[in-house]
Amino acid sequence: MTAQTDTSGSVTAVYKVNGMTCGHCEGAVREELSQLSGVDSVQAVAASGEVTVVSTAPLDEEAVRAAVDEAGYELVGRA
Repeated sequence: MTAQTDTSGSVTAVYKVNGMTCGHCEGAVREELSQLSGVDSVQAVAASGEVTVVSTAPLDEEAVRAAVDEAGYELVGRA
């Protein structure tokens, strides 16, 4: 999936993350990604391993990867 821009100018991207198993995992990933410049919201779902990020501009995938790594998980790529 590519990043999608909605009518408000926000960009939504969905990423696949390995290793999340619970709410604590979701919170750790959400916290790290929320610190990236331009991120408006993050929704992490352990059951599916998907993380949805809404930002003001497309995010650099390496920055996303570094944030997910910092949280202790593995970014597989775009969902």
